[in-house]
Amino acid sequence: MTPVKAAVIGAGSFGRHHVRVLAQRPDVELVAIVDADRTKLAPFARENGPKLLTGVDQLPGAVDAAVIVTPTNTHEPIAARLLESGIDVLVEKPIAASADAGERLTELAEHRGRILQVGHLERFNPAIVELQKLLTIPLFFEVHRLSVFTPRSLDVDVILDLMIHDLDIILALAKQTPSEIRAAGISVLSPKVDIANVRLAFPSGCIANLTASRVSTEKVRKLRLFQPNQYISIDYARQDATSISVSGSPVALPEIGFSTLPIEKAEPLELELGSFVQAVRSRIPPVVDGRQATAALRLAEAILVKIKEHSNLVAETLRHSRRAPSS
Repeated sequence: MTPVKAAVIGAGSFGRHHVRVLAQRPDVELVAIVDADRTKLAPFARENGPKLLTGVDQLPGAVDAAVIVTPTNTHEPIAARLLESGIDVLVEKPIAASADAGERLTELAEHRGRILQVGHLERFNPAIVELQKLLTIPLFFEVHRLSVFTPRSLDVDVILDLMIHDLDIILALAKQTPSEIRAAGISVLSPKVDIANVRLAFPSGCIANLTASRVSTEKVRKLRLFQPNQYISIDYARQDATSISVSGSPVALPEIGFSTLPIEKAEPLELELGSFVQAVRSRIPPVVDGRQATAALRLAEAILVKIKEHSNLVAETLRHSRRAPSS
């Protein structure tokens, strides 16, 4: 089997994990690691190792595929350059700095016949994979994604940093676009929104409540799904899931069943990159393509608009309260 020749663009903390996983795959030859900052490349310097480059100009003709793990505002120019050169691309989430940019990348990949996969990692979480097997008619979602504060990704709001994972999953499970969005969010330790709560209503009647925070005192990654006669609770971090089901005739006492779902734990990044390599080899559509990723980003943008509207409403209420005469 001829290995897929690949490059990783971005040698930061997450990029290093991509390098680790790809370097261990027997069906991949890691040809190059690219980063504009030479100091980030230094740890990878070794004899007979991948080339260490500060730009992507040497990649066309040298690699079949590339993984882009760079700041969001660089996704579109880098990915477009590679797609134009005939290179298949996996770009980290969000797909680009805007949904319009994501749309452009998607159309370019389709026009060039290239694979464009987007790194919505939680789609490859074994607990989510198992949940999809049991999905019937989603009625209600409750999602919490909380993280302790770190200086990482402060160039984007918590919606694009954390919640977008869950927006992508909710859209994939609900198979609809929300008909109503309500949202509120506040800045705490950064100029961007650090904590947010969102309520999505779908045409089917399904409701999704989502909370994301990067100023929590604990790390929480949980999704709860209610569907007819069943409740499923998933812990992303532990990669486990429990199901409570109700059965029996309408006239008899219900029978309640409790079970732990059979989940084979694995590193989602290994599964994601393995899926990308398979798509490159077989030319099958990726699990998370550009259109799905763009839909999640467009929803995130709509949520940020609603958060802004809510913030303006609160500010106006406070102004009125300060102007009101005391009794």
